[in-house]
Amino acid sequence: MSPRPSRHAWPLLLCAAAFACDAASPLAIGQVQGADARSPLLGQAVTVEGTVTADFRTGLEGFYLQDGGDGDPRTSDGIFVRLPEGVAAPDTLAVGARCRVRGTVAELGSGRESLTAIEAAAVGPCRPGRTPQPQLITAVPGDWEPLEGMAVRIQAPLTVAGSHDLGRYGELLASFGGRLWQPAELARPGSAEHARIAADNARLRLLLDDGGSGRPHGPVPYLEGGRAPRVGSTITAAEGILEHRHGSWRLQLTAPLALQPAPRPAPPTVPGTLKVAAFNLENLFNGDGRGGGFPTPRGARTEAAMRAQLAKLVATIQALDADIAALMELENDGYGPESSIAQLVEALNADGAQWRFVDTGHGPGGDTIRVGLIYRTDRVVPRGRPAMLEGGPFGQRSRVPLAQAFVRKGGRVPLVVVANHFKSKGCSEAEGADADQGDGQGCWNALRLESARRLHQWLAGRPLGPDLERVVLLGDFNAYAMEDPLHWLRSEGGWRDAFEVAGVERPWSYVYRGHSGRLDHALLSPALAAHLRGAAEWHVNADEPDEAGYAGRNEPGPWRSSDHDPLLLGFDL
Repeated sequence: MSPRPSRHAWPLLLCAAAFACDAASPLAIGQVQGADARSPLLGQAVTVEGTVTADFRTGLEGFYLQDGGDGDPRTSDGIFVRLPEGVAAPDTLAVGARCRVRGTVAELGSGRESLTAIEAAAVGPCRPGRTPQPQLITAVPGDWEPLEGMAVRIQAPLTVAGSHDLGRYGELLASFGGRLWQPAELARPGSAEHARIAADNARLRLLLDDGGSGRPHGPVPYLEGGRAPRVGSTITAAEGILEHRHGSWRLQLTAPLALQPAPRPAPPTVPGTLKVAAFNLENLFNGDGRGGGFPTPRGARTEAAMRAQLAKLVATIQALDADIAALMELENDGYGPESSIAQLVEALNADGAQWRFVDTGHGPGGDTIRVGLIYRTDRVVPRGRPAMLEGGPFGQRSRVPLAQAFVRKGGRVPLVVVANHFKSKGCSEAEGADADQGDGQGCWNALRLESARRLHQWLAGRPLGPDLERVVLLGDFNAYAMEDPLHWLRSEGGWRDAFEVAGVERPWSYVYRGHSGRLDHALLSPALAAHLRGAAEWHVNADEPDEAGYAGRNEPGPWRSSDHDPLLLGFDL
C-alpha cells in the first residue's frame, strides 16, 4: 500500500495539472515560496489569495500579495505577482484589497539568486481587505529568504553607504552597523581577514529602491525634496517590500524614508608651522584657454561648466589654507597663460593671495593629464629645480612623479614634496600580471607595485640633493592602504603612513560603489615622521552625491568639487 500523502502535500497534488487548483481552496503563499531560495512548485499552476501590500504595476509590472501565513517560520507569506501583457486586473485591485490570483510559479532572474513570483493568468475577484502590519526588523537577519515578498519595517538603524545608482535606477545603498569599508583598506588582499570583511559587507548591505525599473522621472519619491543624502547619513526607519532582484536584496519602499542627514564638515585645521595639501581635481581641462575648444577629452563639456568647476576647486583649495598643494588630474597643456594650471593659480590669486606653480618646462610626462605643485610665495620658497621620474612604469601608464624642495620663509630646514598619480584600476589593455588576479586589487596592480619600487629607488638616490632627507609622498596611488604598492612602500621602503603617525582612525578619501577607503595617501620618510603635527581629510567630495557637483545642480561652495577628498598635513620643521 502506498503511504498516504501528508496534509501539506494535498494542495500540491491538486495543482499537478495546469490550473487544476480548486478555486475554493487556494494555496498558502508560504507553500508556493517554500523554505529555499527557489520555489518547490516552479513551473506549476497555482491559485493563491491575499492582501495587496504594494502596487508596482507602473514600474515593475506587478504587485505584491501577502496572506495570513502557513505557520512555518522558514517560509515567506508574501509573493510578487507579475502581470504579463494581455492579462487584465480588476479596477478594484489596490493596496489593501484582498485578491485571488491564478497563474504559474516562476523565478524572475537567473540562478539561485532570483525572485520567486507568480506569472498571473487571471486576477480577481478583489474585495476590500485589511493591509497586514509590516514585519518589524531591528537587526540584520541571519537569512533574508523567509521575508522575501513581505511587508517589513526596518528600525535598525541603517547608514547611507552610497548613492551612485540613485539617479539611474532610483537605488540608495544602505548598510547595517555603519559604513561599508573596502576590504583592501583594512586587510591584505587574499587574507582570511580580507575575505571576512567582504563577506560581512555582503551580509550587511541592503538596497533601498523606488519600485521602478529604470531612470526615475523627476525626484526620487522616497527622499524629502528628492535630493540624495550624504554618505554616512542615518536612516531611522524604512518601510517597504523585501525582495531579491538583479542579484541584490532590496527594499522596494512604500513610504518616505525617516532620515537624519550627516552634517557637512567644516574645513580642517591641523597644528604646525608648514601645511601641505594634496587634491585630485577630477580632470581640470580648460579647452583652448580662451573660452573655446569644448568639449575636451575629459572634464567639463562647456566653458560655463568649466567655470563652475573652477569655482568649486578654488573654494576647496582656499579653505584648506595650505602653504603647498600637490595636485592630480590637471590637463597636460604646458605652463603658458592659457594652460589649466596657470588659470587655476590666477583664480586662486583673485582675492590677493600669492600662489605660484612649479614650472618643469615640459609635462611632466606625455599623458593627457599630469600632476602639479603650487605654493604660496609669501609663505614658502622653492629650493633648487624640480625633478621628474620619467620612463619605465611611468612611460605610458602612470603619470610622471614630480618632486620639489621647499623652505619655509625665514626657516632653514627643507621639505621635499612629491606629487604622484599611479595607474588606475581600469582593465583596458591589461593582460598577464596586470590583468585582474581576482584578489580584490583590480587591474594594473603589478604596474602600480613596480611604480612604487621605482619611486622609492629614485628618491633613495636623492635626486634633489644629498641633504634632502625629509620627504613626503602625496597623491592618488589608485591603491587602498593594504594593497601591494602601499604595503611595499611601508614594509620594504620604510615610509610611514601620515594618518597612522597622527593617530587618525579609519580615514577615507574615496567612496566607490558604496565602499569607503583611501586611494589618496600621504607617506613620510623616517626623517620627516617626527616633524608631523597633524593630518586630516576634508570630506567635501567622497560622501557628497554626484548631483551636488558642477555637472549637476552645482551647489555653491566646495561640495562635490571632485570625486576625491583633499588631505591636509601640518609639520613643524
